[in-house]
Amino acid sequence: MRGASLGALLGEESIVQRGGATTIKKIAEELGVHPSTVSRALNPTTRGLIRKETSERIEQAAKKLGYYPNAAAASLRTGRSKLIGVFLPDISNPVFSPILSGIAEVTSEAGFATIVADVGTEARSQTEMMFELVARRVEGLILATVSRNDDLVQQCMNERLPVVLVNRAESLMRVSSVTTDDVHSMRLAIDHLYEAGHRRIGHLAGPQNLSTGFLRNKGFREGIADVGLAANDAPVVECAGYTRAAGQEAMQTMLKDHPGITAVVASNDLVALGAYDAVYAAGLDVPDNISIVGHNDMPLVDMVHPPLTTIRISHRELGREAARLLMSEINHDGGARRSIVLAPELVVRGSTRRV
Repeated sequence: MRGASLGALLGEESIVQRGGATTIKKIAEELGVHPSTVSRALNPTTRGLIRKETSERIEQAAKKLGYYPNAAAASLRTGRSKLIGVFLPDISNPVFSPILSGIAEVTSEAGFATIVADVGTEARSQTEMMFELVARRVEGLILATVSRNDDLVQQCMNERLPVVLVNRAESLMRVSSVTTDDVHSMRLAIDHLYEAGHRRIGHLAGPQNLSTGFLRNKGFREGIADVGLAANDAPVVECAGYTRAAGQEAMQTMLKDHPGITAVVASNDLVALGAYDAVYAAGLDVPDNISIVGHNDMPLVDMVHPPLTTIRISHRELGREAARLLMSEINHDGGARRSIVLAPELVVRGSTRRV
């Protein structure tokens, strides 16, 4: 490579700026310390070996001199990219923002950078992106995209690529995952509505090829049975996706085919907002005619009219736990596959009422 010596690539980390190249050696000369001390202080994995006061002085000097680690050089030297990938099915869904924040909180502390890929739901594009990131030497993947029977998981395993699932799981449970108790969350919703006097409760189910849709539907049916309601009084309409438009379409079908219902439990908050649209378009009111319960407690659902009663999921903690599992797998600290299930919480607002 023109303009780059082998020593520059394999030795000191540097970045070229207007004043020339700022290196670890220059920072060490500025402060009168050994270059190895600077290197340890600027490396998140070894920073704890240096006195806090010294580490802070070094960080301040690095900022002053405009130093940033040369990731390419470090990768060549150590054989590690310090990169992980995160696959999302729809980056516009507000649910994923806190999950990503939780992931970044943990990975940045470990000195890793994150590549976020909006890969949609098409298997081919997901596979192509996985191989693209393998070519870029990512050290692991966090998948928020998996279906209950997902070929991508096996492909990652074939590549010996550490992988952790977040917010969704797969039926075979071949890799570690972090999810919420979707069955219990539906029971919380059913219990709330039953105690409020509702006896005809519908469910706008999520896609049944996804663990969230399947398990929430399972929890709904079990919750209905537990309170002694007949299946005929608990109709289910499956949504085409976790979107507002899909929720509106499903709710229109529910109102047409089952006009006697007094409440619905939606498979997520976007579906619930679509249900609002269908109820209002039919000349009805929430909650006077139909009570609605969502799922996720995504940002701003407390600001719609009426504020949405929903199931709260700790999305940031989902992200943190998924990142911790992945870091353990990358560093070979973990043992067997782990399945972490977080507890949901019912948040009662204005979209449900007693009948």
